[in-house]
Amino acid sequence: MKTAVLASLVATAAAFAPAKQASTSTALNNAFESELGAQPPLGFFDPFGLLSGDATEERFERLRYVEIKHGRICMLAFLGQITTRAGIHLPGSINYAGDSFDSYPNGVAAVFGENHIPTAGIVQIISTIGILECAFMREVPGFAEFPGDFRNGYIDFGWDDFDEETKLQKRAIELNNGRAAMMGILGLMVHELIIPLGYDPALPIIGHLQ
Repeated sequence: MKTAVLASLVATAAAFAPAKQASTSTALNNAFESELGAQPPLGFFDPFGLLSGDATEERFERLRYVEIKHGRICMLAFLGQITTRAGIHLPGSINYAGDSFDSYPNGVAAVFGENHIPTAGIVQIISTIGILECAFMREVPGFAEFPGDFRNGYIDFGWDDFDEETKLQKRAIELNNGRAAMMGILGLMVHELIIPLGYDPALPIIGHLQ
């Protein structure tokens, strides 16, 4: 899990451009500095050089696609963290033995801790994610309006009624929220691993680490 989040941060870095670039990459900066997500104060920020050299528009769109998907995953993860740590869990039992959902720890410990959720439950979670990844959360060639557009001709929610300025604004909001969520969930995971079990004064709203 930690590796996945770190990988998402690497992908995120490619969506900006560095404030200072070598002279050999000036043309590249000019090519991508006006792309959605390149905004003050960093501008087009690419510290890992993922778009250095002879990077193409296709490569940029691939990295943008990865960034958007990881941002969406991290927004869900962050929401899941603050929801469960606020004491909100699914009702009923998680298995036939009658164990309740709230009888298991929150966060990373729910999967890797000694008292983790049943293996069958983890398999179901992974299987569900796999089905969504392969069958639904993907772009169908010829239907995507922009990288990360998963509507694929069967869902809209009024998107086509927006003007171009509104569309760009909403896409920028999603990008920024996704970037914040990637940093946020990484921070929560690291915090959980370095703070001893018990009350965490740095996160008074979240309460007790379990």
